[in-house]
Amino acid sequence: MINRAKIDAEMAQIDYGWVDKNGGRHEQLAGFSDSYTLQLPAELRQSKLGVCWDQVELERELFVEQGAEVKTFFIVYYDGDRCPTHTFAIAEDGRYVWYEHAWAKHAGWHEFATLEDALRDVREKFIAMELNGEFDPDQLCIYEYSAPTEKLSCLDFYHHCEAGKSLNQNL
Repeated sequence: MINRAKIDAEMAQIDYGWVDKNGGRHEQLAGFSDSYTLQLPAELRQSKLGVCWDQVELERELFVEQGAEVKTFFIVYYDGDRCPTHTFAIAEDGRYVWYEHAWAKHAGWHEFATLEDALRDVREKFIAMELNGEFDPDQLCIYEYSAPTEKLSCLDFYHHCEAGKSLNQNL
């Protein structure tokens, strides 16, 4: 059984933003693609500042510490310009539980009967929030990805996620 209060308490210490490769702290995304470096969970616990990419790795660790099965996902829209993304974790706890912290509007615990229901819900929220409901379905992708074992640049993180399992045909 997932101890939700413990996860909530730890994640409540984390603010949204990012740490660059020189240790600089940023609350705005300007310069992100050139200077971002993924923080591993211990680093995020120390900096207390991370984007969804960083936060999901800490969430993954917290779920695993509690013995929960957890999968992580990367959703991206390839628009050729800004390529919005989001990462999120879904754990099994009798039901499928999407825990969200970084996306403030949808923060909290969301339960689903199936993994596909959870993925569809996140996909719909991403389309509404990041794409204003207008998009080319061929450019929207969801990947299930494994835990990075090292710090990655922005581009390297994209490549890591894209090397995972594509779920587009299942949704």
